[in-house]
Amino acid sequence: MGSNESVRETAYIPMKNRRQGGFTPTFFIFGMMLLDNIGFVANMMSFVVYFASVMHFDLAGAATNTTNFLGTAFLLTILGGFISDAYMTRLNTTLLFGILQLLGYLLLILQSHFQKLQPQPCGESTCVHGGKALLLYTSVYLTALGAGGIRGCIPALGADQFEQDDPKQSSKNISSFFNWFLLSITIGASIGVTIVVWVSTNVGWDRGFIISIVCCFAGLCIVSMGKPFYRVRVPGESPLLRVLQVLVAAARNCSVQLPTDEHKLYEIQDRNVSPLTEQRLPHTQQFSVLDKAAVQTEGTDKQGKWRLCTVTQVEEVKILTRMMPILLSTIIMNTCLAQLQTISIQQGTLMDSSLGKFDVPAASIPVIPLVFMSVLIPIYEFLFVPVMRMITGHPTGITHLQRVGVGLVLSAISMAIAGAVEVKRKNEFNNYNHRTSLFWLSFHYAIFGIADMFTLVGLMEFFYSEAPAGMRSLSTSFSFLSLSIGYYLSSAFVELINSITSKLTSNKQGWLQGRDMNKNHIELFYWFLAILSLLNFGIYVFWAKWYKYKKDGPINEQKLLQPDLSVTMSMTSQQTISTSEGERKMEQN
Repeated sequence: MGSNESVRETAYIPMKNRRQGGFTPTFFIFGMMLLDNIGFVANMMSFVVYFASVMHFDLAGAATNTTNFLGTAFLLTILGGFISDAYMTRLNTTLLFGILQLLGYLLLILQSHFQKLQPQPCGESTCVHGGKALLLYTSVYLTALGAGGIRGCIPALGADQFEQDDPKQSSKNISSFFNWFLLSITIGASIGVTIVVWVSTNVGWDRGFIISIVCCFAGLCIVSMGKPFYRVRVPGESPLLRVLQVLVAAARNCSVQLPTDEHKLYEIQDRNVSPLTEQRLPHTQQFSVLDKAAVQTEGTDKQGKWRLCTVTQVEEVKILTRMMPILLSTIIMNTCLAQLQTISIQQGTLMDSSLGKFDVPAASIPVIPLVFMSVLIPIYEFLFVPVMRMITGHPTGITHLQRVGVGLVLSAISMAIAGAVEVKRKNEFNNYNHRTSLFWLSFHYAIFGIADMFTLVGLMEFFYSEAPAGMRSLSTSFSFLSLSIGYYLSSAFVELINSITSKLTSNKQGWLQGRDMNKNHIELFYWFLAILSLLNFGIYVFWAKWYKYKKDGPINEQKLLQPDLSVTMSMTSQQTISTSEGERKMEQN
């Protein structure tokens, strides 16, 4: 079944004192994420206003540039996860991308401060060109690169602090960590969309970006202070390389017949490995075509990993393959989320934003779901989970996939309500010249906030818990990858909807075209997304039932590594012969 070569090690540096690991070091991570999200989430919510008012993009251009920024930021979480799995520790990766984010903020400060670096209004869809465009996009995408890289590795740094020896206790701890992780993000986001957004829109955009850069720097300092307390994972072999090796080996062995006995598939049998070595994974029957990568043929053991892979390596690829339908099923929800950060913000600029004598910026309306989440996360952790744990017996109350499913349903409801609110807003404005209160937006924002609480944390738990040990940063970043694709899909939907509906309407104008939202049909776009979300939920239910969870805890190596009896007897007899020969030589000497 295999040779005695050493197993790849993905080790944790031995703990020097009892303070390392556990919940203590996660407080440094919570502090860092709270501060970092003050600036990042403020920009998420206000960039659409910045692009429209300062950079003079039209409605579709401002929305598209915002979703492209967010899509790129969350796509680059894959890069952060990949580097922290393969080349650098998670902490060092966080600091590297943090520096890049600081550079992005610095360029944003410069362009927003000096008017000669800003474009003049031109009445076209885009007014920024040449060096001004280069400065804008460099600053925006440096910020996206830094923010994305941080989010690709920081969740795994926190979850790494908990021992995996007791699966049930580990599952509880990791679930709690991700709940408090989301709470820290939520508190930071609440500060960002109120204080920072107000400063940006009322005092100056440069002042808002200065607050962002200061908070980002302070967050990097705090996460660095936790270094003595972290359990540090040693970077291992590139996870993407291991995936490619399996795919190439399976393709090269496509004509090879699979053995009837799964124990004849190749696996390393060295039992004298380090206690820090990753656990072997048991063989599963799904995607049996990949098993051909572990079929031993004559001479394959001499041709390297691109021709012969271990069962554990093949199973890692199977796990990632099983995850893909779950990932894809959450993209539509994140397309809906993009509307709350673009179109809904622009709706708010046409509504009555007064709260007594105080004028609430439209970009601050997302504070409503954030407040809901800040209250509901502790309730979920201290009340909902213990009650559901008694009912279901599951360590986290409900499974990761059940938690995601709840969020998907709520997101569809949110979009349906958003469409109804837009109908009310347009009716009162067009027929009675009356501005509807900005707080009518709070209904669908609040529902979507609860949806996000369920889905985002559920996905992060799911991807971390189910991932192979050497791919946890990369896998955890998949939850942000879903966000990225959702934002890009939003941009594509805007263009596609405009293209199709412009041919169907009498005035030849698409649902979302032009600068006058009172003549657009945003409500129809919201309802389109609501219907799409319901259809997507049906698809998700199918894949969630199909998914097979990875078995918790170490596998039974005796069962996995059953050697042939003849091989065992042969090895034993050889050892006896060599021992006898050694004794004979000693007697002669």
